[in-house]
Amino acid sequence: MIKRGRKEGWLNRPIEAFSAWAEFNSVKFNGIRIGPMPGLEHRGSTVIATRTLSGGKEDPLVIVPKDLIISRDNVDFFAKSDRHLKQVLEAAGDFGRTPRGAILIFLLLLATNACPEIENVGVLNPLSEYIKFLPDELLPTFWSEEEQELLTGTSLKPAIRAKMNSLLREFELLRTATESITWCAKYWWDEDDGYLTFQDWMLVDAMYRSRALDFPGIGDCMCPCVDMANHASGQETAALYEADDDGNGLLLLRDQKDISDSGEVSITYGDEKGACENIFSYGFIEDSVTSARAIFLDLTVPDDDPLRTAKLAINTAAPGFRISEVNDRVDWESDFIWLVVINEEDGLDFKLRQTVDGQRDIQAFWKEHELNETSILKDVLSQDPLWDIYQLRAIVLLQSRIEAQLETLQNFGNPAPEVSVGDVRYRLAERLRHLEYETLQKASISFEDQKGALIQSETVRRYLGLTEDIDDAEEVDFS
Repeated sequence: MIKRGRKEGWLNRPIEAFSAWAEFNSVKFNGIRIGPMPGLEHRGSTVIATRTLSGGKEDPLVIVPKDLIISRDNVDFFAKSDRHLKQVLEAAGDFGRTPRGAILIFLLLLATNACPEIENVGVLNPLSEYIKFLPDELLPTFWSEEEQELLTGTSLKPAIRAKMNSLLREFELLRTATESITWCAKYWWDEDDGYLTFQDWMLVDAMYRSRALDFPGIGDCMCPCVDMANHASGQETAALYEADDDGNGLLLLRDQKDISDSGEVSITYGDEKGACENIFSYGFIEDSVTSARAIFLDLTVPDDDPLRTAKLAINTAAPGFRISEVNDRVDWESDFIWLVVINEEDGLDFKLRQTVDGQRDIQAFWKEHELNETSILKDVLSQDPLWDIYQLRAIVLLQSRIEAQLETLQNFGNPAPEVSVGDVRYRLAERLRHLEYETLQKASISFEDQKGALIQSETVRRYLGLTEDIDDAEEVDFS
């Protein structure tokens, strides 16, 4: 529906008409316009200065009326006068009450309303026209299988797989929830004449994922005009976004930040985001980036762990660990790892509990201390006399996982014949592999240092039965 609308023109308005839309809907511009940068049209539209802008001396560059912000609350407001939107939101249940679920459903209703073959579905509003100015965001979820193979060994490849599985679950949830609604059955789900496809769900996800901004006082939302600004990090960020006391969206030039006439006004999408996340959500890596910044690697409980099934059943944390690099310093964090490295001999125990509805679930205990959340386990273990032992086990396991990832990156072969080495996606994948490889190498060295320091611990030496001479310590199986 959406892709066809782009091709046929009913969902593809020229950006030159955008200023008229903005003016008609009371968006106020101060010294800026929306459009492509001359000579950089391939980057799409952005915010461009129409005169010299002086930081600290300008009124807001953009004021977006609060009624135009696509937020969870505003979707509810539109649903009050749009029975079709209300029907779908209510049918979607808990998913329709989340910011992401509500906004994606709202975008889908806007596209449905715009389809010329669909009559009397949805209510026209200013945002019905706004989405027609948004380009298709060709994020990695739209890469071909051959192109995704270029990501072998990076943290992006499993992230794409997980995202596609999540999108499929959401799409099937939407289908199951709404197929009994008459107009949905006719226009969305009819086997022969229905217009809605899984790719439409992928497209509204990409629209939201690439433009969602966390506005103070509003939360995750899409703010027309402001969400067309491109990203620049650090001192290169030209402007900030926030809401005023009335809930309107503002774009504010940073103090002491001057922009020349026809210069670009950028915002930050999040300086702390890693190279993987930037490709995943926005489809690019900044030219100035020299570090992967953040990498998430998966972990699992070993198959030979007798408590594996119980551990996985009670786990509430992401099954992996996050490596972060700031100023050449590598750190890591994980709630899951602590569940992996402890066992029954240490004090971990599981009991079956009967619930009020007659079902049975598993309760986890650490030395009689109930573990309701995996996130509390690190704090509990840090008070244990054997804390250094648990840290050593964790470091050894994480280092082994990193070495396996490095080996996969090293063994990556040549791209498939269908992939052009000059293609932007090839260059993105190649750069991501390089950045993550360097960060993982630094992490491996850092972990080796941490392991060496922990081996010197009196607690570790006593636990492992090491003598004063610890030259052979590396031969001990720390797992």
